[in-house]
Amino acid sequence: MQRAIPHRQDTFRFWLSFAALSAVILTAPFLTGCEATHASTGDAKPAPLPVSVVKVRQADVPLTGEWVGTLDGYVNAQIQPQVSGYLVRQNYREGTPVGKNEVLFQIDPRPFQAAVDQADADVGRAKGQLAQAEAQQGLTQINLKRDTPLAQARAIAQSQLDNDKQQAAQADAAVAAAKAAVGSAEAALTTAKLNLGFTQVRSLIGGVAGQATTQVGNLVNPQSVLTSVSQLDPIKVYFSISDAEYLALTSRARQAGGDLLSSKSDLPLTLTLADGTPYPHKGHIAFVDRQMNQQTGAIRIAASFPNPGNVLRPGQFGRVAAATEVRRGALLVPQAAVQELQGVEQIYVAGPDDHVHVVNVKLGSQSGSDWIIESGLKPGDRVITDNVQKLKDGAPVSPHEVSAEAAVLTSNPTGGR
Repeated sequence: MQRAIPHRQDTFRFWLSFAALSAVILTAPFLTGCEATHASTGDAKPAPLPVSVVKVRQADVPLTGEWVGTLDGYVNAQIQPQVSGYLVRQNYREGTPVGKNEVLFQIDPRPFQAAVDQADADVGRAKGQLAQAEAQQGLTQINLKRDTPLAQARAIAQSQLDNDKQQAAQADAAVAAAKAAVGSAEAALTTAKLNLGFTQVRSLIGGVAGQATTQVGNLVNPQSVLTSVSQLDPIKVYFSISDAEYLALTSRARQAGGDLLSSKSDLPLTLTLADGTPYPHKGHIAFVDRQMNQQTGAIRIAASFPNPGNVLRPGQFGRVAAATEVRRGALLVPQAAVQELQGVEQIYVAGPDDHVHVVNVKLGSQSGSDWIIESGLKPGDRVITDNVQKLKDGAPVSPHEVSAEAAVLTSNPTGGR
């Protein structure tokens, strides 16, 4: 007797149908949840982003020009000898202050002392010859006075009187020659004494002496530069300004009733050192070049700054600043509020409806940590200073008003610019 065995194909179809039904049952709740999530997302609005805002303020702003300056001595003197000879001594310490007429170097004086002694002897010899010539002149004058009346009375021959006159004329010539010789000898003595004095090489100005460029024992001449001395108090700072800046400074000086050279108190200059330290003393313009450089379009200016203690030295660099004009009613915003996109300056403004509006602006000059706005904003507009990378035009925001100083600290916690 045979048993009925199910067909293998029917068994496979049964299990396939069972798997499909199970998949449908398990997937249905997931699809229902996704649709609910999608529906809820589409209906919700983004939460307003908290932002800090600063109101555009209006004020009178002094505009300041700033230029890179090079420091130099007020007077710089190259120390050169006036005679040739061997250096035998250096009398100063390099890099220290020296006084006016202080002896810095000593040249061997012996050849020049010998020249003085010789010139002195020549003067004595010339004076002796002059004395002899004057004595002979006196004798001829006596003979001439004695023989003149005798010749008129025919007591002596006329030839005797003529001889006396000839001798007197010769004596006068000898005296004149002797006087000239004395003058020449005295001039030579004066020159010899000057040359002897020039063996002491002096500084003609007071200041700080630099490093010696030659050593003791070297042979020097009037073309040799031994060292340099610079007057450092006050000290000069040279810088160049553009034609427009020069006209602005000149106009400001005229408004004060003077010019660039005389209005010291009306146009004070400030100096910032290379390490960013403000120099405590104010300066003034001491020199304006006679012409504008046609290649650079700039004119050279020299400022004078007090330098007590000779702290500043030639060759240093600094930034010179001066107020060029006063902008009346300028609109100011913090620098943190300005963004640049493809060469266009933009500012995010929180509108009355607390939504973001992107405004293109035209920037003017900087004033401290602020920008001067030439166009695009009006007083009282609320500009956004933080979270601007997360904003887009029309987005809702939750503005919180802060001061301009707080906005600067928020954008730069170190307090720097």
